Amino acid sequence: MTRIPTSALILGLSGLIPFLYGAVTVLLPGTAELGRAWSVYHAGPALLQIYGIVILCFMAGVIWGFAARAEGRQATLFYILSVLPALFVFFTAFAPPRQSLWMLILAFVALLAIDASAARQGIAPAWWMRLRLMLTGVVVICLAIGALA
Repeated sequence: MTRIPTSALILGLSGLIPFLYGAVTVLLPGTAELGRAWSVYHAGPALLQIYGIVILCFMAGVIWGFAARAEGRQATLFYILSVLPALFVFFTAFAPPRQSLWMLILAFVALLAIDASAARQGIAPAWWMRLRLMLTGVVVICLAIGALA
């Protein structure tokens, strides 16, 4: 199996920081005061909801990139799949934070299935699923902590 490029690994892990911080502010509510200096939304379930929406849309863009590597029906399918997360997020954004977090968990798991399909079809890098499984595992755990709070 191909090694995950160092830059992709470091940046991917860095992208987990807001998820981890959001989960910590749920588990240790006193830590939420750090984020409240900026806004009431920079802690807990609300932070997890907002950042989860941002990252889900970002990952939809990655699917668009996979579609650009494909041709014909395969490309059309992945272009369609790349638009679905943004449409899903439109409805998720208006739900209360905890309900939204459950919806985001389902979306990230579905996104992982799309990534696996892209990897099987050879339009994702060979190392892609190793990175995605690791990152998605942490994201789902953090979102679940917020949803169960």
